[in-house]
Amino acid sequence: MLWCGALAAQPGVKAQFVGGTPPGIAAKATARLDLSGADEMVFRSKSGEVRVVFQRVHTLEYGQNVSRRYAAAILISPILLLSKTRKHYVTMGYLDAEGKQQVLVFRVEKGDIRSLLASLQARTGRRVEYQDDEARKAGG
Repeated sequence: MLWCGALAAQPGVKAQFVGGTPPGIAAKATARLDLSGADEMVFRSKSGEVRVVFQRVHTLEYGQNVSRRYAAAILISPILLLSKTRKHYVTMGYLDAEGKQQVLVFRVEKGDIRSLLASLQARTGRRVEYQDDEARKAGG
């Protein structure tokens, strides 16, 4: 039971690494995206961690992938065809400590996306670019 409390006490939001250029992080790794540092954010997973200095971020992009719930409709009820599932993705371009161009793409849960985008904008001084109007509405 203590273990669950320790996980809940970790700073940041839960994210899934979808892809990118930094070495050392496995694809589809679940991680914590910690923005509580004064100068840098930390993307920490079991397979490794990436530190990104806020002032070296030059692009932020937010988009969604919307799809129907076909499998659930087949298994549970056809009425689920009327519902959609949305996955929220954030892409961040930045320069690493060696001055090389890097990119991180991660997926964030619906309940965390607005606060994450607001925090990233405030910390980096960059505006989030939205992929479309639906993303703009969801991102606030």
